[in-house]
Amino acid sequence: MNEPPRIGLGIDMHRFEPGRRCVLAGVEFETSVGPVGHSDGDAVLHAACDAVLGAAGLDDLGTLFSDRDPAHAGRDSADFCVEAMTLIAAKGLRVWSMDVVVETEQPKLKPHRAAMRERMAVLFGVDADRVNIKGKTGEKVDAVGRGEACRATVVALLIQAR
Repeated sequence: MNEPPRIGLGIDMHRFEPGRRCVLAGVEFETSVGPVGHSDGDAVLHAACDAVLGAAGLDDLGTLFSDRDPAHAGRDSADFCVEAMTLIAAKGLRVWSMDVVVETEQPKLKPHRAAMRERMAVLFGVDADRVNIKGKTGEKVDAVGRGEACRATVVALLIQAR
């Protein structure tokens, strides 16, 4: 008997600092600010991992990869995606689709959306047309609207692996 699909939600937010490298959805942006994090601060991949892990009924990213563990300092968030995918595969699941909202005043996502979709598709084992990336601004509200942070929200749909 086929099990019904499973859905997960992930949300992550990182403050920006001048002079930091900016990586979102595994794609590097040329900008004067970047996210602060124990790893590379990629809020999009962090939210995506949490969405996938949540849909599978597994622990969240912070529990599995503690920011208190020096082994994760500066770590490429793509590594977390690979490990999350191994965990969901062990449960007999795979990603079917992802819907991503990235809220930031800068950098502008539009020129990089295709590359972001492609990178996430590779990391999560789906066709690029099953990954949607939307960029939103904060409309001058809260830390995002003031350009002090970025926030990512991801919904992931998982199905049984074949």
